[in-house]
Amino acid sequence: MFNIAEEIAADLDQIRAGGLYKAERPITSPQSAHIATDLGECLNFCANNYLGLADHPDIISAAKTGLDEFGYGTASVRFICGTQMIHRELESAIASFVGMEDSILFSSCFDANGGVFEVLLGAEDAVVSDALNHASIIDGIRLCKARRFRYQNSDMDDLRAKLEEAQAGGARRILIATDGVFSMDGYFAKLPEICDLADEYGALVLVDDSHATGVVGEHGAGTPSMFGVADRVDILTGTLGKALGGASGGYVAGPHLVIELLKQRARPYLFSNAVAPSVVAGSLQALELARNGDHLRRRIDRNARLFRSLMEEADFTLLPGNHPIVAVMFPGNDGARQASDIASAMLNRGVYVTGFSYPVVPLGQARIRVQLSAAHSEDDVRECVQAFIACRAEVNETS
Repeated sequence: MFNIAEEIAADLDQIRAGGLYKAERPITSPQSAHIATDLGECLNFCANNYLGLADHPDIISAAKTGLDEFGYGTASVRFICGTQMIHRELESAIASFVGMEDSILFSSCFDANGGVFEVLLGAEDAVVSDALNHASIIDGIRLCKARRFRYQNSDMDDLRAKLEEAQAGGARRILIATDGVFSMDGYFAKLPEICDLADEYGALVLVDDSHATGVVGEHGAGTPSMFGVADRVDILTGTLGKALGGASGGYVAGPHLVIELLKQRARPYLFSNAVAPSVVAGSLQALELARNGDHLRRRIDRNARLFRSLMEEADFTLLPGNHPIVAVMFPGNDGARQASDIASAMLNRGVYVTGFSYPVVPLGQARIRVQLSAAHSEDDVRECVQAFIACRAEVNETS
């Protein structure tokens, strides 16, 4: 048998040398604004727990009830014997929540994006994708046979040019794919302009709204609702693993006929076990809390505005935006080291944030991504800012 251990070890050494090794830090408490790690208790500013529902007692209670009533697992894919009544109930609830006719559950949004393009697009079709779309969209597009076009991030002139090219190439069907919120930057896609171009060129619009569902829009319905284009977006993908309780599971929502076709042909759906009953039951409760969570969305907005204001007063460079994702930028050749060192120093002070550098983000655009939550208090936000200020001074003094 060929031994590849040395080659793999060399690959790992190269990852470490480049400062790209992803070390996992076990958490010894439920996910919340305040968590426990091996370094002690710390403030968590790097979770997708936007509404603060990950440890909500009502969701935990609902999940326990689901476990008691429907068991631990389904031991089957959906089309054999893995569909329980609560799966159908959750799919209806998701569709209603985001304003679509129907939805289909997947094990994750990565699987949802991995399944949708191959089913809807063939070799005679074209897909036009934003350059900063999530990896799951990129991988999903790779699995389909359609011609692929990539437009520069949020550049509507470039999107128009790519649509012209796709149309000139005789594409039967053109689909524009975009994130609703770009997760490394914290700003929204230009959905009204995208929908205008889609109308002009007869294209479909698919939005991955993972970082917006529950967070923005009427009753948390997401970016199409926020921009007033809910009736112009054809397909939504999203997750149950962020604002909606933070567990697992993803979905595609759209016209009933599209959902029916996905149930027949989407490989991640056909060949993966159904989402666990406890997660389904908890997610139903999470949707109800999110639907009635305008007070939580107002709190997120206040926290994000306060954080941005205080950080700008302290002369940090932030990417503009009004989402609870805030990118604190450390540009230039030394930026990656600065971001990494400041994030490490902050963790030692009890504030958990994460630094990102190339190739996760473009070269020279290193950053610390801060994620605000409704679970954070004003004091939490101020403590985070003070940690940034102190750790920047500490790192600059030792560099």
